[in-house]
Amino acid sequence: MFLRKGPGPRVVTLPDGSQITRADLPPRGTTRWVARRKAMVVMGVESGLITLNEAIEWYDLSEEEYAGWASAISAHGTDGLKTTLIQQFRQS
Repeated sequence: MFLRKGPGPRVVTLPDGSQITRADLPPRGTTRWVARRKAMVVMGVESGLITLNEAIEWYDLSEEEYAGWASAISAHGTDGLKTTLIQQFRQS
């Protein structure tokens, strides 16, 4: 099998010791977003696996949407991305 070398690293080690690769990211063009997929995109950008511009292009996001995901994760963890808990987190 031939793997084409793209820009940036192929594997990134996270602070907790786990590793993520580009294969762990959601497929390009994803339209159904669950908390786990949003968190993977944010982890990929923050760890340097992909750039913010790549994430915006691949997933058709706006900068504000990505910034909302990133702030929700920093404030409440992955649970902050769950749409069923938005009201709970907005009150706190």
